[in-house]
Amino acid sequence: MAKDKLNIQLIIEGCRRGNRNSQRILFEYFFGYAMNICLRFSRNQQEAEEVLNTGFLKVFRAIDRYDPEYPFRTWLRRILVNAAVDHHRAYQQKIQFLELKVAEDLADEDLRFPVLLPDEDILPVLQKLSPMYRMVFNLAVMEGYKHDEIAELLNISASASRSNLTRAKQKLRALLSKNEGQPSRQADEHG
Repeated sequence: MAKDKLNIQLIIEGCRRGNRNSQRILFEYFFGYAMNICLRFSRNQQEAEEVLNTGFLKVFRAIDRYDPEYPFRTWLRRILVNAAVDHHRAYQQKIQFLELKVAEDLADEDLRFPVLLPDEDILPVLQKLSPMYRMVFNLAVMEGYKHDEIAELLNISASASRSNLTRAKQKLRALLSKNEGQPSRQADEHG
């Protein structure tokens, strides 16, 4: 493990010097990890590749700001999530989304979400969600963002974030039960 960390640090140093071979090695080494993150936020493979490429471009431009005292994966993940949010914002500007009104009883609604078994693949189902539902769900459930943080990132209100999360969960439940007959176990409430 220490040898792997040392090798990554040497590759990062090469990237800091602008070495194209080091950049290629870093990209290939983290490709699977990074692509999985991007796929969760994207409608399809092509969009995920766009986010991935934009994310790595940002990584290479900002590599001098990476602090080796912290795990590189954490830093990379943050950049990729931000690239996905930026991509969503650009997409959102093309297609106007109406902010959803939150019903008074929404707060009382049971928002628990089914626990997915390790062998279940939620990615194809996530990609069926609308861009806003997918973005809010990923930020809240998968990345642990609070609704006020999501609201700021996506330029929506916190109540719209909660509403979008609720509706995303409802849609996912419907899609999962239709496609796979989900188990009845429940996860803790997110958001």
